[in-house]
Amino acid sequence: MDQLKAIEACAALAQDTRMSIFRLLVQQQPKILRVGEISTRLNIVPSTLSGHLAILKRSGLLSATRHQREIHYAANISIMNDLIRFLLEDCCNGQWENCGEILTLLKKV
Repeated sequence: MDQLKAIEACAALAQDTRMSIFRLLVQQQPKILRVGEISTRLNIVPSTLSGHLAILKRSGLLSATRHQREIHYAANISIMNDLIRFLLEDCCNGQWENCGEILTLLKKV
């Protein structure tokens, strides 16, 4: 992942509703959710939801598939992995023993 793509992904998540959407879809992995289900679970009106979904999809954090007239969304875990790798690749200047807390948190996930 390059820096501009990382900035786009971070910017997409830097909003309360979009963070909630992404976290919901991560929790549901590998299941995909219909737009209506996301709307109901998070109590977001569909017209507002569509804009947030578009931003997350454009950043690559979500994938969308059309099933007849419905669109289903899923978190794109590989992009999140790339983002985390990009953010941590130079962590502690290669001295991993200084990154113990971060590594412990990642192992719990």
